[in-house]
Amino acid sequence: MPHRSIIEPFKIKSVQSIDLPTVEEREEALQGAGYNLFGLHADAVIIDLLTDSGTGAMSARQWAGMMLGDESYAGGRSFFKFESTVKDITGYAEVIPTHQGRAAERILFANAVKEGDVVPSNTHFDTTRANVEYQGAEARDIVIEEGRDPAIVLPFKGNLDISALQATIADVGADRIPMVMVTVTNNSGGGQPVSIANLRAVREVCDEHGLPMILDACRFAENAWFIKLREEGYADKTPREIAREMFSIADGCTMSAKKDGLANIGGFLALNDPDLAGKCRNLLILTEGFPTYGGLAGYDLEAIAVGLEEVLDENYLRYRIRSTEYLAEKVYAAGVPIVRPAGGHAVYLDAKALLPHIPPDQYPAQALAVELYRNGGVRGVEIGSVMFGKLQPDGSETPAPMELVRLAIPRRTYTQSHIDFVAEVVIDVAMGAADMGGYRIVEQAPWLRHFTARFEPV
Repeated sequence: MPHRSIIEPFKIKSVQSIDLPTVEEREEALQGAGYNLFGLHADAVIIDLLTDSGTGAMSARQWAGMMLGDESYAGGRSFFKFESTVKDITGYAEVIPTHQGRAAERILFANAVKEGDVVPSNTHFDTTRANVEYQGAEARDIVIEEGRDPAIVLPFKGNLDISALQATIADVGADRIPMVMVTVTNNSGGGQPVSIANLRAVREVCDEHGLPMILDACRFAENAWFIKLREEGYADKTPREIAREMFSIADGCTMSAKKDGLANIGGFLALNDPDLAGKCRNLLILTEGFPTYGGLAGYDLEAIAVGLEEVLDENYLRYRIRSTEYLAEKVYAAGVPIVRPAGGHAVYLDAKALLPHIPPDQYPAQALAVELYRNGGVRGVEIGSVMFGKLQPDGSETPAPMELVRLAIPRRTYTQSHIDFVAEVVIDVAMGAADMGGYRIVEQAPWLRHFTARFEPV
């Protein structure tokens, strides 16, 4: 049978126009935003790869489901459909809806994490880390050593380092570790997957010390697909079967349905512990809403319920992973350093390798992200020392281990010609890398500074 392109498994029934700002308009927009791409008006962006969170296109089935949304304040029909779907996929007994993933994190950590605790993970993402640190605890990253080297090719670079987990427990004591978290796929580490074998090894250590294990499951379906492709013994299993096995290893999960829920808003916290779930529901009522809507409209719950089913479709996942891989192959073939292999939801450019003349305290990944927008109107996001650098008491800063620019691809949104355009912009910018300079921060917030910081060229 001849090799053929993997096509989008859908037809386009509605379109949204894209503005095409000129180079001069983009430069003006950059200055107005303080060179922070979060501060740009979306109309000033040509291809928006800032995030894949809530930016995808919903299906006809999801839109149809929204028309059936039950907006009852308590006990709405849409909640029970949502709850049933989540329970069927995850197997967890307690399902708590939230308006997005960071709300699930906030509610969980407020009830389970205290000052002085340490929460190990393969790699915490920005909101996860911030919510742990807000409780006065330490968010400790212990991804495998290969996961910190963008150039190494390994099938499961998102795996948690088991020996480092054991060393952490020995160092701080099990009584100071309220849970072990594993992010699937590992977003900050390049969208790299975690194997079933690694999840089981984490579980074994947790059981040995009586520790709960929680998944950050935002991209659980993409992780399941990588397991099907790469882990021995799973080629004949369906993504749903693999996902259910992943969830069965842990005690619960936080979830942003804006990723692998294929929805524009929403999330949930799912647990097996009824006592912890009860405490979380009490805080949910205080900060989000009644437990059967959790800050969401009924039609949002309907959209998520449908999206969680659609995301496990093999045709969708085959297209999704291949479309990301396509962009990675094009830029890497042109000599642009990236995190390899390609992640599930994004291509990560290695700014440290591309811009060795820009020191970490001048934020090379921020410089690269700015230049991608200036050159072609492509908006990505810095995942480096702006996002994960640590300020020290003397005013210095410990840089992040990697300086990356993430080009996150929204689900079912852009066509192949859009991605070809992105590749052309990346390659063009990379050719002029030697002439690029760094940036300094002139204004920043104490938490999650990358969202609102303002910069100026050095």
